[in-house]
Amino acid sequence: MLSRRAAWLLLVPVLLVLVGYVLFPSLQTFVLGIGGGDWGDLFASPRAVNARALTNSVLVSLYTVVGAGILGTSLAYCLFRFDLPLRRVMMALAAFPLALPPLVGVLAFAFLYGESGILPRGLQMLLGLDDVPFSFRGLGAVWLVHVYSLYVYFYLFVLAALRGVDRSLLEASADLGASGWTTFRRVVLPLLRPALISAALLVFMVSMASFTAPLLFADTEPFLTVQIFNYKRNGNLALSAAVSTLLTVICLVFLILIEWGNRKQGGGAAKGASAPPLPVQKGWQRALAGFGVVSLLVFLVLPIATVLLISFAQEGSWTTQIMPSRYTFGNYAALLSDPDVFAPIANSLRMAGLATVANVIFGVAAALVIVKTKLPGRGLVRLLAVLPFAIPGTVIAVNLIVTFNEPSAWSGGQILVGTFWILPLAYFVRHIPFVVRATMASLERYDDRLTEASADLGAPYRVTFRRIVLPLIMPGIVAGTLLTFVTALGEFVSSILLYVYSNRPISVEIWSQLSREFNFGEAAAYSVFLMILIMASALVVRRLGVEGSGKRLGG
Repeated sequence: MLSRRAAWLLLVPVLLVLVGYVLFPSLQTFVLGIGGGDWGDLFASPRAVNARALTNSVLVSLYTVVGAGILGTSLAYCLFRFDLPLRRVMMALAAFPLALPPLVGVLAFAFLYGESGILPRGLQMLLGLDDVPFSFRGLGAVWLVHVYSLYVYFYLFVLAALRGVDRSLLEASADLGASGWTTFRRVVLPLLRPALISAALLVFMVSMASFTAPLLFADTEPFLTVQIFNYKRNGNLALSAAVSTLLTVICLVFLILIEWGNRKQGGGAAKGASAPPLPVQKGWQRALAGFGVVSLLVFLVLPIATVLLISFAQEGSWTTQIMPSRYTFGNYAALLSDPDVFAPIANSLRMAGLATVANVIFGVAAALVIVKTKLPGRGLVRLLAVLPFAIPGTVIAVNLIVTFNEPSAWSGGQILVGTFWILPLAYFVRHIPFVVRATMASLERYDDRLTEASADLGAPYRVTFRRIVLPLIMPGIVAGTLLTFVTALGEFVSSILLYVYSNRPISVEIWSQLSREFNFGEAAAYSVFLMILIMASALVVRRLGVEGSGKRLGG
């Protein structure tokens, strides 16, 4: 437990940051949206564009919950319960979409399944058709991209819950003659209910906040996030703020439900070891399982393999052909040799690094205030620290535009909109919950008796924190740092509304190459380079965290 003086020294700056950069901008947008938006015109009838946008956003999110729930739960249960072919490979690949930047995932689907993509054109040639047999556009396309991107939440939540299921329950059900399906329905599924509800709420909220897939694939169908972007691009900030207010309220409701569910959820009664995977012995079952595994592997890997292939395409070599007709290493050479091409990479690394450093410093301080003090303001800190998770990226961008398009005390008397600093600030605000929640989880497991013992031995608190507290909470800090950095590297949703040419990040440059210059090869090369950066960052941060923790504990 922190001393009262140390607690106040942390609480005051933490509250100032949260009020100045989270609460105040949100209230500014809320006031502008309520007062400046004509709500009667916005939702005048079910056919009004914003009413349709609300309907599309809600329906696609509901269907995404169903599709992602079926895929993620089935995958988690099968990989946990059965010793399938390539099981370890599948478990490694199943969580891959979580580390895939949203824009890269959408780009992969466009190259593969789009109207001019490889698969439709290949089927057209194979079947001798005059037109492509299907067009990957509209609500169905957005839904499929969402399922591919978001099933991983169900997979991870359900897999974690399954590992806590007592094997004796499954063995007792089998001893009583229950089939595998009956055991799953009557024994396993009730135990998974809290995880399924949490995953469903999270997937619905994330789907509602999705911007990239609707922007590229929705065609003429409106979505709330795209409406916010279009109103801002057309200079109507009041209407953009009005739609932002509606979307924030919806996401905030689901965040409250998630938080309430997490607090109500208790531990299970099972205390035994988890069940080992069952071998699949029958020939037809192994064949069916193998076919299912291969199909899922293709579904997971093919979009990424397509981006890798297109990254070698020479500019202008992929127009009406099924595949690029010429290939080159020039796209990759330009990334490192051409200063103009390398600039977005340097920008992303610099801005993601600045935001991550700020998130780590602030996140550790906020977590200490929430978990290790009893000051009256810590409840407000906890609420405001998780609030950015309920605010979609488009709305955070609008919040910052509304607040910092004129000088204020929170910006040091400067206008931040149109400057380099607005993007690192947006990244910082978006990712506040990551380090705070990860560090909180570590602090809640920390035994305060260790601090008391250190104090009894005469160590000042700064020494205790550096030598005892920090090494023990380092895994949580590293996890939050990793998630913050890799997410900021590929951030697109806020960037597209806030960037200027001099600080354009990788994601915006990918979009520019794709939408304005039709340079598919260079856009794909940027995407591959972004994935490599994210994977390398994950390995480096994880290794530094483990080594740093070990050295501190040993010293």
